[in-house]
Parts: sequence; C-alpha cells; structure tokens
Amino acid sequence: MFLPFVLEGERVEAEITEQKPGFARARAEKILEPSPHRIEQGCPYFGQCGGCHYQHASYEHQLQIKSAILRETLRRVGKIEFAEEIRVHPSPPWNYRNRTRLRLRARPFMLGYNRLGSSELLAIEQCPISSPLINRAIGILWRLGLADAVSADVAEIELFANADDTQLLVELMVEEKNRRRRGSDLLHLVQNLRATIPEIAGVAVFHATGQGGLERKVVPSCGREPSGSPQAKSRAQRRNIPDELQETFGADHLLYSTSAANYQVSAGSFFQTNRFLTDKLLELVTEGRSGDYALDMYAGTGLFSLMLSQNFRKVGAVEAAPFSFHDLQQNCPSNVTSYQVMVDRFLAYLPGGTKADLAIVDPPRAGLGEQVAKALPVTRAPRITYVSCDPATLARDLRVLMASGYRIEGAHLVDLFPQTFHIESVVQLVR
Repeated sequence: MFLPFVLEGERVEAEITEQKPGFARARAEKILEPSPHRIEQGCPYFGQCGGCHYQHASYEHQLQIKSAILRETLRRVGKIEFAEEIRVHPSPPWNYRNRTRLRLRARPFMLGYNRLGSSELLAIEQCPISSPLINRAIGILWRLGLADAVSADVAEIELFANADDTQLLVELMVEEKNRRRRGSDLLHLVQNLRATIPEIAGVAVFHATGQGGLERKVVPSCGREPSGSPQAKSRAQRRNIPDELQETFGADHLLYSTSAANYQVSAGSFFQTNRFLTDKLLELVTEGRSGDYALDMYAGTGLFSLMLSQNFRKVGAVEAAPFSFHDLQQNCPSNVTSYQVMVDRFLAYLPGGTKADLAIVDPPRAGLGEQVAKALPVTRAPRITYVSCDPATLARDLRVLMASGYRIEGAHLVDLFPQTFHIESVVQLVR
C-alpha cells in the first residue's frame, strides 16, 4: 500500500484511490494515532503542491528516513550490504533553495507549481524552501501579473539567486506555440521586473526546442535580427538580445561565491541548488585529494574542477552542455583541460596509458548507466568519488563498479533537498 504523507507506526483512516495486482495506492483521510515525529506543516500548499513530501515529519526524522532509504536501496537494487555508518550532513531546513522554476499563465494570471501527481497548475504566492529574495520576487511577479503587466508569451520563469541572496538572474521560457512575436511585451516585462526588483542582475530569454532542450533567443521584434556573420552568430549564441538592448536586459550570468572561489554561472547553466551546503559538498569531494591528474566528469560549471586544479598538476573536465561548458572554461585555470563531449564518448577515446589519480562523477538523475560504469576503470583511477542525486541509479552503478574491483570506503548523505524525498549522496570508492 503506497500511502503518502503518513509516517511509520501511525494509525490512519485511508481511502484506496488505485488498485493494481500486488499493490494499491491510497489517500489518508484522518490520522487516528499520530507518530511522535509528526509536526505541523511549514507551507500552506503542502499536500497539494508536488514539490515537497516530508513537511509533516520533524527535520531530524526526515534525515533518519533518508538514511534508511539510501541503505535499503543499496541493498535492494545494488545487492550491497554496507555495514558502515552513512554520515549525514544536514542543511537549514527552510529558505535553502537558490533556484526556483515556476509555471506562469498570464490570462487570468497564475504563478505556481504542478499539483501533486498531475500537470495541473497550482497557484502559489510563497515557497518556504526558496530563498527570501526569490520569495520577494514571487510576490512582485504576482503584483505585475494582476496588473496585466506580464507577457502572455512567457510559459515559465526561473529565478536563480547568488550565494548571499543579494542578486537574481531571471530566465524567461517561451514555448514555440506561445510565441506571438510581440517583442514589446517581453521588453516591457523585463523593464518592469528590473525597475521593481533592483537585485536582478540580468534577464535571459529561452524557448523550448521541442526535444526537451532550451535555446537562447533574440527577443523578437525588439531590434534587428542577427545576421549571418560569424560575429553575429556568436553574439546570438551567448546573448539573447540585440546589442542595443543589452543594458536593459543586463548581465547573462551571476558570480556565485563559495568560501574558496567565485564561479561564473550563466543563464542555462547547472549549479547546485542548496545555498547552504555548497562548501560542504566541495569539502567531501575534493578535500585531502592531490596528485598528478584528476578527472572531473559531468563537470558542470567547474565546481569541483576549480578546486582540484589547486592540488593536481593537471585536471580533465568533461561537460557536454553548451552553457555550462562555456562557464567551465571561464572558471578554470590553464591546468584544466575542458572537453565538450558526452562522458561515454570521452572514455571510449581516452588515450592508452592514461592514468588518473582521482575520478569524480556527478551525473544527472539517470546516473552513469551500464556503458559508462563499465568503462570507468579505463581511467585506471585508484579512487572514484560518485556524487549522486538518485539512490536507485547510484546503487545500480555501484554494483557494476564493485564488480570491477572497487569497494566503498565511505558514504555520505548530503541533504541538499530538505522537506522532499530527494536524496543527494557522496560515495567514495577505492581499489
């Protein structure tokens, strides 16, 4: 029986909502005997919004739940009996997100997330897990929307705050079917946003490509279209606006500071979303590691590569996504060689004789996959650090790596996503 928003040991009245061979889904109607770990929810939309799952549990108990899930998943999926302690690194449980993506409907105005278990839009006026600056921006967007000052072309808006929550980068997503080629509407929206939220460093405009990707676009009808010259094409790729409007739209990136370095993070680039635990993640992955050559695969904007460059003679950084790759090149010094290629292709063409002292992998939720996991030993690295955001794909990949001679030296749960069921972990392997 799959029964969300209920804790172990509780007695409840529930209604079955779906019956399948071997399992059922249900909805709790009444909590008859609550768990001692049950608390009042911290958000008025909890249970309706699809974003959070654990607000009914104390934060300490959330960490216990996640540790148990991680260990059980290693056993069930990976057939891995890890008897050692899983070290837990907590986060402040609220206002931790530095990035929030919201759906938007202009007529009548609504701003929010998907409802739980559906694609229906749920209007929200606050998000307690997002940073204070992001929440203030949400409130201002509502005022603009209700004043009919939000372009109907915009389908989604993403707000990205810097480390100290003093600057915002705004990304506007325009779906192809919504593009009405009224660039003036977008221009007025950008002008209103920057006038009412002075912390906005810049605004970028994207449209969905139809293949699940995003492409930066010059704002239609706001100025000249890009010509076919190489210089104009390069500008259109790096900037989403004509030259004469760059001051209006502002910067296309933020500087994100950690305790050790500053990182350029552009619109469209990936960066870790918990503004409190970036330094802890860096410490777990890079501290105490040194040598001749390190590999950082799925390198993003160079979060780990930059730190590795200080203690390794050479670093190879592999990142396929174009926006993140651009930032990776900007952020890293000359002893870091950047490769814009998929990791499987990089490993397939790795020169014979290559030997890394350390290999770091930080894949997306889909994990490494069998092909990459089987190919990783070609790096001849005695140490692999696997940063994972999904325990099931982690366990699957670890089983392959351990079959090739690696063993788990340490496992960490880094709680980048309080109030949700998402689990970030760092596993250190040696052979």
